[in-house]
Amino acid sequence: MSDPEGSEFGVCVGGTGGLTERSSPAAEIRHLTDATRSRSRHIGTVSKLLDLPRPGPIENLRLTRGLFTDPAPVLDTIAKRYGGMCSLGAGPLRVAIVGNPASIREVFAHGADTYRWGHRFQAIGPGVLVGKTSMLGSDGADHVRRRGAVQTAFTRQRINAWAPMIVERTDSAIDDILASATPGKPLDLYPFGRRLILGITLRALFGERWSARTDEVLSLMLRAQSFIEAPALRQLPHPFPVGQRALVRRDRKVLDRMIDEDLADVRARPIGECDGLVATMAFNRDLSDTEIRDQAVTLIGAGFDTTASALAWAVVRLGLSIAVQQKLREEANTVDEPWELTKLGYAGRVVRESLRLHPAGLLGVRMANTDLSVSGYRVRKGTLVGWSPYLSGRAQDVWSEPLDFDPDRFLRLDDEQRRQTDLAWVPFGRGPHMCIGFALAQLELTLIVARISQRLDIVYPGDEVPRPRGLVVNRPVGGAPAVVTPAGNRAGRTTGAV
Repeated sequence: MSDPEGSEFGVCVGGTGGLTERSSPAAEIRHLTDATRSRSRHIGTVSKLLDLPRPGPIENLRLTRGLFTDPAPVLDTIAKRYGGMCSLGAGPLRVAIVGNPASIREVFAHGADTYRWGHRFQAIGPGVLVGKTSMLGSDGADHVRRRGAVQTAFTRQRINAWAPMIVERTDSAIDDILASATPGKPLDLYPFGRRLILGITLRALFGERWSARTDEVLSLMLRAQSFIEAPALRQLPHPFPVGQRALVRRDRKVLDRMIDEDLADVRARPIGECDGLVATMAFNRDLSDTEIRDQAVTLIGAGFDTTASALAWAVVRLGLSIAVQQKLREEANTVDEPWELTKLGYAGRVVRESLRLHPAGLLGVRMANTDLSVSGYRVRKGTLVGWSPYLSGRAQDVWSEPLDFDPDRFLRLDDEQRRQTDLAWVPFGRGPHMCIGFALAQLELTLIVARISQRLDIVYPGDEVPRPRGLVVNRPVGGAPAVVTPAGNRAGRTTGAV
């Protein structure tokens, strides 16, 4: 997928749906500079614009509350009544919901200094876990430096080299699933997928040094996951060492000590002897140890939680369609080596279609650092701009039969339709703050769904797609239950191939 206008924040998609980012630290600096030059020309015209549509007081209160407790129905309402764009909240909590694909493009097109990520609401939920120097909440030059240091470790060559490891760990997870399954009874596959994704994430970050620490790290991350998904009022900062917030901070300190010990171990060895992204960052003089810890924890949290949720949705979709499983299996049986992703075109489309309907997060949030305009509407400084890949991925004026799960829809597009769908498909965001692990996430999901379909028959124990839950991380209510049986002879090879 290439950005139609070739802007700095564009990405491109290969035959399997894998992404390759074109932006770089230098490009981001140019982006910041260009935005600063243009802002003075822009602000004078914003004051003349209309404010976003706004519900009446009672509906505004209901929708604002629902956005932080049960967001999907609220977003569906906004799409139906307000065309995917409206203003919610009041006072210091003002949220501009942007779900129209063209309007989301405008949000991304504004310069990086138009927004703030290190704003006051970062202290809620995610700020407890990721730390003050995380690139997730950094702005300006600090963000460019921190992200650039991590980006150098996320090379395409390194990511592709993890493919055999991903398949090996997927096989181990499938073995655990088969050992746990009871004939005729549903088994929730979400915990298996969550543990699988976390193991892959730790292997990518710490190499074999942490190969036996998956369960240890998982126990530290689960409380934070639960806390981030709690209602916003329960996440409000307080100075007292009590409650769930204090427990999450305690778990974070344990994880910090583990990372500090690993850094000391890596630096005690010759350069190049240890593998993994943390080892690469350990010798990067642009980052302090605090910054390395914060980036590592950010990558652990974002790398396993969101991808595990995306995998749960993909498993649900597989369980609802035997035909999709069979087509995946037939394709996978033609592949001799796990890194031959160019032959997994259908698996890539299955992942892309699943992410269209079920993005890892229903809403991405940034704070307006100045008055700005989006689709002819004024967004005032201090407003939280919430762009929604959930709404964009279901926009009726872009997607034919938008609620249908149709992986081959991407093969039937003409040039103009492809341009429109490229704008609307944004599950990883775009711009300088685009998800840095998007390529690894798509590699994992593509290989895992192919391998699951090759080795297992899974049947979802219902006819309806489950409801989504969560705003920051979107997962299916009830997990990913399935009646599981071995695929038998139809699976072809059970080892060695994807």
